[in-house]
Amino acid sequence: MNRFVAWFHRWGSPKHFYDMSGRWAPWMAGLFFLTFIPGLYYSLIGSPPDYQQGESARIMYIHVPAAWMSMFIYAVMAIAGAVTLIWKMKLADIVAQVSAPIGASFTLLALVTGSLWGKPMWGTYWVWDARLTSELILLFLFLGYIALTTSIDDKRQAARAGAVLALVGVVNLPIIHYSVEWWSTLHQPSTVKVMGKSAIHMSMLIPLLLMSFAFKFYYAWVVLISARAEVLDRDKGTRWAEEAAGEKGR
Repeated sequence: MNRFVAWFHRWGSPKHFYDMSGRWAPWMAGLFFLTFIPGLYYSLIGSPPDYQQGESARIMYIHVPAAWMSMFIYAVMAIAGAVTLIWKMKLADIVAQVSAPIGASFTLLALVTGSLWGKPMWGTYWVWDARLTSELILLFLFLGYIALTTSIDDKRQAARAGAVLALVGVVNLPIIHYSVEWWSTLHQPSTVKVMGKSAIHMSMLIPLLLMSFAFKFYYAWVVLISARAEVLDRDKGTRWAEEAAGEKGR
């Protein structure tokens, strides 16, 4: 337990995070390209067309991972918000704040690709389906978080307000996930299952998982870079920040 507490507080140190993120970011970038390039190839060329939807189903390889990422990133923000409120850890607030624009981008990507996919399947770009509507609410939560935290000048007050909003909005995540089971919707149920057999052929599952991992590595890469810069900016004037900025400027 003492080791975990020591590890936890060590990661809360801005200097330690700055040093570690500088070493980890290139690895995340490398893993992103190692998964994205083959994932994109198999998504567009290597995988077969769907027996019902034809070539239009290929948008799934962008839409589904983007939707997964939108919920994953908001969950990360909610956890970071809890850490901010309980332990008042500055780094947790930074992670949440740099995650919000990325999460909003993935949510918008999921909504746009879903609309493009829905046109040939449903005959319309948009319906007020439970899954689509709750995903749209998630986009508003991301945008609301960004607007709220940037409108408050005091960093501590902004961190607390953003953390509360992130924790309140987390109730929307199970609604998104279970909406196709709780209500009668046009959106198809999940075909990839963690527990149980997935209702998708391996030739389609592999590129889908590759793209999913690629998006996660991309998120980790961008968060490390963005948080690293934010940590340095917030700690400017301190000895370690001045030394780091001096080394960076050489």
